[in-house]
Amino acid sequence: MSDLTTRQAQILAFIQGHTDTEGLPPTLQQIADAFGFRQACAAHKHVKRLEQAGHLQVRPNEARGIRLASPRPAPSRRDDRLMLAVLGRVAAGAPISADAGVERELLLDPALFSTRPDYLLRVQGDSMRDDGIFDGDLVAVKRADDARDGQVVIARIDEEITIKRLQRSAHGLRLLPRNPAYPPIEVAPGSDFAIEGIYCGLVRPD
Repeated sequence: MSDLTTRQAQILAFIQGHTDTEGLPPTLQQIADAFGFRQACAAHKHVKRLEQAGHLQVRPNEARGIRLASPRPAPSRRDDRLMLAVLGRVAAGAPISADAGVERELLLDPALFSTRPDYLLRVQGDSMRDDGIFDGDLVAVKRADDARDGQVVIARIDEEITIKRLQRSAHGLRLLPRNPAYPPIEVAPGSDFAIEGIYCGLVRPD
């Protein structure tokens, strides 16, 4: 997918993952909600570019008219899939202590994710609901110790773990929820803070 921008590749991966897990493609509004677009028309522009690039087919006047251009073949070998461990919990709400124990391992299609992840964390809380991340979801995490402004990150604050959008400014760092019921988390100077990883997709258990 070298012909795509990073955001286009992420949206295509989201469409593929939603189709795989839910059995039907997402609506434009669901894409807009997942990526924080204010309006569905912003999602439509990206979908149109993916269609022009030959990755999608779009049926007009259908709420779920997005189709992958061609069915992806099922992996023929176990090695084609990722074995990812589910490592405890991450808070989508107030930070909670993380349990690093391995709950279980899942064999997953790497096409579900925008970037190859290293592990999964189980979400507890609903502070990221407007990014399409809900209580009980398994979020895929790529290990990283830095992130760009606006990226969804897994962050550690005083040995507690949370998932939020990172905001960098001249005044410092904040961790932003995607639910107006929750306040931003201010990262105080000198606090024990670290970025543990970057969000790169999710798996919604049955």
